[in-house]
Amino acid sequence: MITGSLVAMVTPMTRTGAIDWAALDKLVDFHLDGGTNAIVAVGTTGESATLDPKEHTEVIAHVVKRVDKRIAVIAGTGANATQEAIELSKAAKAVGADSCLSVTPYYNKPTQEGLYRHYCAIAEAVEIDQILYNVPSRTACDLLPETALRLARDVPNIIGLKEATGNLDRARWLVEHAPQGFALYSGDDATAVEFILAGGHGDISVTANIAPQVMAQVCALALAGKADEARALNERLMPLHQKLFVEANPIPVKWALEQMGLIESGIRLPLTELSEHHHATVLDALKHAGLV
Repeated sequence: MITGSLVAMVTPMTRTGAIDWAALDKLVDFHLDGGTNAIVAVGTTGESATLDPKEHTEVIAHVVKRVDKRIAVIAGTGANATQEAIELSKAAKAVGADSCLSVTPYYNKPTQEGLYRHYCAIAEAVEIDQILYNVPSRTACDLLPETALRLARDVPNIIGLKEATGNLDRARWLVEHAPQGFALYSGDDATAVEFILAGGHGDISVTANIAPQVMAQVCALALAGKADEARALNERLMPLHQKLFVEANPIPVKWALEQMGLIESGIRLPLTELSEHHHATVLDALKHAGLV
């Protein structure tokens, strides 16, 4: 099981919107040096919605090659069409990803039975581990805990869940009822420490894009049960956990990475660069964390 800080990594782009392969290498090295425990490539933060299928697979393959088995690479392969998710999962396996992160089908608003069948179909079609991803604030679709654990019990290669609601009561229920060996990850940086202290296994993090070393330390402390130390260190990052969402992710985190000199300002429509009136807010959070 992968534990600790797993970065939901951005896909760097030039100002024209082309994928910046040199900057992608720089980001991967930044995470390897910073102690990140796994990289999620082409998830929501990686702008999966605006990459075409060829680019999607190329980014995963590039990250896999650069990582060179030093840490795990998890491929974002979710889609709102089950067959598309199957094809993306097949492509991820073919280029060497260790597992897949599969977001709930957005826009369709399936029933819980529809979600169950969707994930069963993907897992049965492709022999690669699947991590479920629940983020109803973006998808208008809530994978209920009972459905997630039904999948955990019934499908051997469904091995984990990224739960991004920030609901700690739900997190505690999942910890109490999940089968042994089923990985539970926070997808909400602001509540991740408490999720891990309650028995979760890690955080699939946006903040880790810009503070990989501190996020890795925070998660390690929480996993060790050192609650006071984990909370104290996490206070340095709390403004970032909050302010990196003043506009839709990944708009603020890409702007922050640009301020740190790690990427250019490229982002694809319909997303745009961070609004000027938010610059001071995000910059103050970077300064509070000691990153600029």
